[in-house]
Amino acid sequence: MSQKTTNAMRLLTQAGVPFSVQSYEVDEQDLSGVHAADKLGLPPEQVFKTLVARGEKKGIMVFCIPVAEELDLKKAAVLTGDKKIEMIHVRELQGLTGYIRGGCSPIGMKKKYPTFLDETAILFDRIYVSAGMRGMQLCIRPEDLIAYTEGKTADLVK
Repeated sequence: MSQKTTNAMRLLTQAGVPFSVQSYEVDEQDLSGVHAADKLGLPPEQVFKTLVARGEKKGIMVFCIPVAEELDLKKAAVLTGDKKIEMIHVRELQGLTGYIRGGCSPIGMKKKYPTFLDETAILFDRIYVSAGMRGMQLCIRPEDLIAYTEGKTADLVK
């Protein structure tokens, strides 16, 4: 499989942020992050999915959580100071982020949205997030991801 360069990879390279890329065979029937972690032979706690949600007052926000977990919308609302947060519809994803389901990276979205990373990320030397395309994961130090996205860490899962 030839290595494509995604927008996320270009931006990290320009910023001098070290990362590596892992590719895997995409199964269109199973776009879950757990499937991606299995394909890469990684523990699901170390692979993070990128979720996009909309707050009542604060608008669009990005949450990165371990692939086997579920975002706790109440915790997210408290954290962001919003009354109510809900997940965006899949059909809105590409228009808001430039990415498709199963290939949404927290890096290189169309706009810079407030980004939150589950606090468990810092337990690892490296974590994996989408490289911006299905079948590709970025391996990056959590501190580098937090710094690049100007993200915050918090307890985000149920």
